[in-house]
Amino acid sequence: MGEPYLLTARETVNAVRNGDLTAEECLHATLERIKEVDQHLHAFITLKEDVALQRAKEIDRKARKGKTLGRLGGVCIALKDNLCTKDFPTTCGSRMLESFSPPYNATVIEDLLKEDAILLGKTNMDEFAMGTSTETSYFGPTRNPWQTDHVPGGSSGGSAAAVASKEAVLALGSDTGGSVRCPASFCSVVGMKPTYGLVSRYGLIAYANSLEQIGPFSRNVYDCALLLSVIAHHDAADATSLPTSHQDYTGFLMEDLEGLTIGVPKEFFGEGVDERVVMSLRKNIDSLEGLGASWAECSLPTLKYALPAYYLIAMSEASSNLARYDGVRYGYSQKYSSEDWNTVFSRNRRRGFGAEVRRRIILGTYALSSGYYDRYYLKALKVRTLIKADFDKAFQDFDVLVGPTMPILPFKIGEKINDPLALYMCDLLTVPQNLVGCPAISIPCGFVEGLPVGMQITAPPLREDVLFRAAYALEQHNPIEKG
Repeated sequence: MGEPYLLTARETVNAVRNGDLTAEECLHATLERIKEVDQHLHAFITLKEDVALQRAKEIDRKARKGKTLGRLGGVCIALKDNLCTKDFPTTCGSRMLESFSPPYNATVIEDLLKEDAILLGKTNMDEFAMGTSTETSYFGPTRNPWQTDHVPGGSSGGSAAAVASKEAVLALGSDTGGSVRCPASFCSVVGMKPTYGLVSRYGLIAYANSLEQIGPFSRNVYDCALLLSVIAHHDAADATSLPTSHQDYTGFLMEDLEGLTIGVPKEFFGEGVDERVVMSLRKNIDSLEGLGASWAECSLPTLKYALPAYYLIAMSEASSNLARYDGVRYGYSQKYSSEDWNTVFSRNRRRGFGAEVRRRIILGTYALSSGYYDRYYLKALKVRTLIKADFDKAFQDFDVLVGPTMPILPFKIGEKINDPLALYMCDLLTVPQNLVGCPAISIPCGFVEGLPVGMQITAPPLREDVLFRAAYALEQHNPIEKG
């Protein structure tokens, strides 16, 4: 069987249910793995070994009594540090929330506990999920498991790195403009953004409410579908939650693509996309017909407006959401003598927030200010509608759309952090799906010079079934040789 930390989620559940392994054995093997490799990667901010051990023992007692374990029985899961957890601190990778411990669990955390998962701890992330490289974290950067002088992607870089390095079997992240799919691509794992509203956002610390979704990381498509099956359902505590019921997405996995129509937007391979990434994707696209699918090139003309529209909307929503962190009600606070409230408020926010978060708050506040609201924010909302119309039109002809997840290969730590525009451009291919609310998945599709490349598959809203079908068939018939 090998080391327990090498097992997939499905294999772990079967082994624990059959009595071949205990949940405690799985946990101890995983913790040893974390001690071995995380000193080089820094995937985790917080580990709660005592809480995890107590949880593993509870699962084993349940198994010994002959009770049926949940769908994630004994599976070790890592959590992005913007998901509220009652037993762990929740920092959002920021000094502002360094000492914050929520009094409740996010809905997705309760979902995991109901299915007998083991929660390992909280993973590193770009501060308040604002970044593409996990370099803006107050706690320092996470490193790419494949080449440690490179970034793992962001903002959920810690979660992706933990899964890729076998420090966790599964992980959760959040995706506002590619924050699950980007690190999934850069770390050669599977990462998925569900349809907006499919997964409850209750307990997710907000960045941009109309864009963000919680999404799963895994080492293969089956495990990704399994984890989504656990967390996707209606939640009355979230006003944006869709009225859907629990569904088993693993039932949609098939090894052929017979009858599937695939669109390849030419804009996904346009200016700014590395030719080496293009070549890697083309090889995989050429294999689609052998699986029974048909594909053709298509166009999304308004895609060129997606990036500026996204950043105007995201930064505007962020400036509103982050206004609550003033050091008075809660958040980082330093005592000042003989100074007025406005000065204290400003200094708390300047010292509590990092440079990138401050930049986005300022830009968002400007876009919403009197005289500029119509010129910037309102216009971005109108562009969003046009982009959605283009996607709707494309989905009249095609079941899914395929292209690169990221336009470039993983870059070196420090290479782009002082050039915000260059970092924003990295989100070129992942922000459109958040603007229109449709699901998208990134699956590994090869290595270039030892660095991972990801393929992104996009489906119409609430068509996770066809998304997983396409991803699973491609995964089964295109095994990736690791770099």
